[in-house]
Amino acid sequence: MTQTYLEFEKPIAALEGQIRELRDVDRGTGNNDGIDLVAEINRLEGKVHEQIIKLYKNLDPWQKTQVARHPARPHCKDYIAELVEDFVPLAGDRLYSEDHAVIAGLGRWQGQRVAILGHEKGSTTDARLKHNFGMARPEGYRKAIRVMDLAERFDLPVVTLVDTAGAYPGIGAEERGQSEAIARCTDKCLQLGVPFVSLIIGEGGSVGALALATGNRILMLEHSIYTVASPEACASILWRSSAQANLAADALKVTAQNLQGLGVIDRILTEPVGGAHRDRKKTMRDVGLAVSEELAQMAGQSAKQLRDARRQKFLGMGRTGII
Repeated sequence: MTQTYLEFEKPIAALEGQIRELRDVDRGTGNNDGIDLVAEINRLEGKVHEQIIKLYKNLDPWQKTQVARHPARPHCKDYIAELVEDFVPLAGDRLYSEDHAVIAGLGRWQGQRVAILGHEKGSTTDARLKHNFGMARPEGYRKAIRVMDLAERFDLPVVTLVDTAGAYPGIGAEERGQSEAIARCTDKCLQLGVPFVSLIIGEGGSVGALALATGNRILMLEHSIYTVASPEACASILWRSSAQANLAADALKVTAQNLQGLGVIDRILTEPVGGAHRDRKKTMRDVGLAVSEELAQMAGQSAKQLRDARRQKFLGMGRTGII
């Protein structure tokens, strides 16, 4: 698979390009002009590791936005395949049609029965088109409501994996009641009488994300983002140019670190050095353990306790911390 490098990762790209060239020489004729190729490759790999640590130690909000959107980052279907046993997908909203932007179903999260919902962006061109880049239509949110109703009926905790630039803004979606569907889905999240854990795995955009993220516990991966509007959209409104997206990202306080300080999220999950896409397996294992821990802490709480705690959580947002 071809490695995708972000704009700020150019120094890493150059070093890893040299490593690939040396490996090609080593596998070829062996004519290396007396250079110890193995030693040189090891030296360059050490430099790559140092460069990655240096770059990712102090990412600004716009750079984190780029990492959150990295095409190789694990998506909803990857987490389900890795962490969920006996997954049974559930399709359709029983009103209009199926929406592939929202994945829904039942399964066992590390042995515990749960209902799972998540945005799926797709990993290939065809998959992105099929899943509409993770931007849900009204039927996706109505499907989510249907599955949450099932979860409550059978006393199943709900786990949501959020990764969307926002709800789909097309004319058809608006004609079918996009705003109403999002509002009802958000309301259903607040009224759930079962444990509810939400995790921002990439991009949490606007109310399209909020409709699946109104949980008892909200977790974010270290380099994911959560925002009222995309930095590009905000820049277009404030500066009449999306080229100022870096300034907007900073002003919006999109990072997990900013949001934890405001009380919007509860926990940040550390990513592997260089982002989740550089060690997908470890990222998914860490997510599996973290979600299981959060569900265990809520086990035994009554429906009223869970609803009241969720209500107080959202009423208290923004009242603590410093912007």
